[in-house]
Amino acid sequence: MNDSLTKNPAIGSKIQTLTGMPASQACTGFKNLGQCVAAAHVSKNLRISFDCLKSDMTGTAPQGTSCPAGTGTKSMSLGKAIQTLDPTADQKAESKKGQTEAKQDMKSAGV
Repeated sequence: MNDSLTKNPAIGSKIQTLTGMPASQACTGFKNLGQCVAAAHVSKNLRISFDCLKSDMTGTAPQGTSCPAGTGTKSMSLGKAIQTLDPTADQKAESKKGQTEAKQDMKSAGV
């Protein structure tokens, strides 16, 4: 994945803008770049912690204690992670919105 980020600085810059951290750090643990970009958009759109969302999607324990108990105990889909972290959100709509935004960003960046 770091190859894609190195070859396409525009997408790396977008990820950093959305998450507030370097793209290589933000995307560590995700299965692919699209998953990372979609999670970054959902985090920004719903104002939920990117670290908590990433932890739930990758199944890795979050740094610090700002995430709800049980975060990162198993990997889950973007929709399930949204539902876990923001039960009032329309997880299907928000997941689709994040994935659509990610596809647009990646297409614009030539990824």
